[in-house]
Amino acid sequence: MENLALIDSFSEFKDDKLIDRVTLMAILEDVFRNALSRKYGSDENFDIIINPDKGDLEIWRNRIVVADGEVEDDNSEISLTDAQKIEPDFEVGEDVSEEVKLIQLGRRSILALRQNLISKIHEHDNTNIYKQFKDLEGEIYTAEVHHIRHRAIILLDDEGNEIVLPKEKQIPSDFFRKGDNVRGIIESVELKGNKPSIVMSRAHPMFLEKLFEQEIPEVFDGLITVKKVVRIPGEKAKVAVDSYDDRIDPVGACVGMKGSRIHGIVRELGNENIDVINYTNNLQLYITRSLSPAKVTSIKIDEENKRAEVILKPEEVSKAIGRGGHNIRLAGYLTGYEIDVLREGAEEDVELSEFSDEIEGWIIKEFQKVGLDTAKSILDYDMKDLVKRIDLEEETILEVINILKEEFEE
Repeated sequence: MENLALIDSFSEFKDDKLIDRVTLMAILEDVFRNALSRKYGSDENFDIIINPDKGDLEIWRNRIVVADGEVEDDNSEISLTDAQKIEPDFEVGEDVSEEVKLIQLGRRSILALRQNLISKIHEHDNTNIYKQFKDLEGEIYTAEVHHIRHRAIILLDDEGNEIVLPKEKQIPSDFFRKGDNVRGIIESVELKGNKPSIVMSRAHPMFLEKLFEQEIPEVFDGLITVKKVVRIPGEKAKVAVDSYDDRIDPVGACVGMKGSRIHGIVRELGNENIDVINYTNNLQLYITRSLSPAKVTSIKIDEENKRAEVILKPEEVSKAIGRGGHNIRLAGYLTGYEIDVLREGAEEDVELSEFSDEIEGWIIKEFQKVGLDTAKSILDYDMKDLVKRIDLEEETILEVINILKEEFEE
């Protein structure tokens, strides 16, 4: 340490953290300049010479010789008597360069210098990690389960970088053990303090889109374009795809024979039900396709209010709505339109919201959640199915049905 051969003492950092020698030298110089500023008030009149080959560092202080008794600044000026102790030939007005030994900084300064150097190296390392993962945002990444917490899973990649997979960004059916490999997209990367915070998601629609890119060659090659993805993680998803080559069937290519191509994606997502539909600029056709597997009889579109009124045969209504209202909700997300489902011959139906003076708003919302937002859409349903589908007491559902029946009996 007396010869300032600190570079070699930190070669472990250089090797482990992949810091190149030039960067290490720059960090080292910066740390020494900070130490000199603290001790002498300024580092401007110091030269720091680094020898990369030997791993040595020299510090020289430059001062101007002034007459004895006229020294105003000890750091930038030296008396003639003191200068001549260094070199007898010095005269007033000349520049004096004097080497500063590490020991002159004091033991505490040396310890502080070492800690500062370690901190700077970590800071540099964290900045590089941040930049590396910032470039990976939106991309699929694989890491290993290191620690399982109540609200998040902590993952480590091959380089030992920590990645967080929060509970709300997992698929509900996800179950991992320590040592399991986990795939997801890098959703966000932030610097918190000097430490990068890397968050993974398996619930984001982009994860499904990137899985299509990985698993389906035509999507990877750009022959098929994924136009939009909407998901209820672990339950259901809808993917709109398009191809600019008329010879390619985009849906068939994505699904494969008997679902062979999409099977791996479904398995990765905890058996999430995935509907792949052909994208089209024809809005009526797009909304019709979005309600698959239901068959639409007719459709009326209000473009100004972004609403679509869809009429179906009674046996198709439950398909359009789907389990838990997932199908109609995703169709709305996919098309950007609020979709109202009506049964054939039920054009005289009444919006459920019209009964707000008799039925409490929160009860109306529970019916709307599963796509039942008109009086007849509820009255046409079997009572047992309503109890299974809606998160309300049977007594409350009966009260609603009685109120709706009165409207049509009048």
